Amino acid sequence: MSTEPALVHTERRADGVAMVRLDNPKVNALSSEMLRQLEAAASALADDPPGAVVVTGGDRLFAAGADIAEFGGPDEAREIGGQFLRAFDAVAAIPRCVIAAISGFALGGGCELALACDLRIASTRAKLGQPEVLLGIIPGGGGTQRLARLVGPSKAKELILTGRQVGAEEALRIGLVDEVVEPADLDDRAHALAAQLAAGAVVAQGLAKRAIDRGLQGSLAAGLDLEQELFAASFATEDARIGVASFLAEGPGKADFVGR
Repeated sequence: MSTEPALVHTERRADGVAMVRLDNPKVNALSSEMLRQLEAAASALADDPPGAVVVTGGDRLFAAGADIAEFGGPDEAREIGGQFLRAFDAVAAIPRCVIAAISGFALGGGCELALACDLRIASTRAKLGQPEVLLGIIPGGGGTQRLARLVGPSKAKELILTGRQVGAEEALRIGLVDEVVEPADLDDRAHALAAQLAAGAVVAQGLAKRAIDRGLQGSLAAGLDLEQELFAASFATEDARIGVASFLAEGPGKADFVGR
C-alpha cells in the first residue's frame, strides 16, 4: 500500500461525470509522483469508463508544470519525459470526452495536460503557455505535437519559441481553448457540459473520438478507412438501436440513451 499522499483525487458522480482534481500544493507541480497517480487514475477510468470526465486543478493554478527540482541531465530528461508522455497518453486514451477546466495558470506540463484533453474551458483569468525555452529546453510532454495539431504549426512555433503566455481571450481566438467563462462559473459550466455529454450516446462519442485522434496520426485515406470501420461498429450498440427507433418515431433529439 502506497504511503505517498494523494495528489490526484477522482470522484464519480451520480450523473455519470468523473471529476479528476489535481492537488499538489502549492502550485500543482507535476512531480513524478503526481504523474504516476494521474496515469493510474486515467487508466482506471479507461478500464471502467464514466459518462464524461472533467480534469481540474486549484482556483489560481490548473497546473504549473514539471517539478524543476527533479531536472538533471539527458538521462533524467528521458525518464521525466517518459513519465509525462505515459500520464498524458493515458488521459487522452480515456474512451469518453475529457474536459479540462482551467482556472489560473496552465504552463509547461500543465498546458500539455490540457492539450491531452478533448475540450478546454478556461476562466477569464487563465494563462496558458509553453515556457520551456526560457529554461533553455523544449516541451517534453507532447507540447510540440499536440499544440501544433490544435492551433497550427506556425502559431505553435511562435508560442513555443518565444515562451510567452496567452490570456484566455487570445487562447479562445487561436483555438487553444473552446470556451471562456467567469471564474465563479467555471466549475459549474465544465460539469454541466460533462453531464450533458454523459447523458448522450457515450459509446458513439468514444468511437468518434477514436476516429478523430487516430485518423490524425495517418493519411486521409487511412483515416477514412478507420471511420468506416468504427461507423459500422457503432451500429452494434444498444444506443444505436434506441437512437434510430426514436428518430423514426419522434424525430431527432428525443432518444434516451443507456450508454451501451
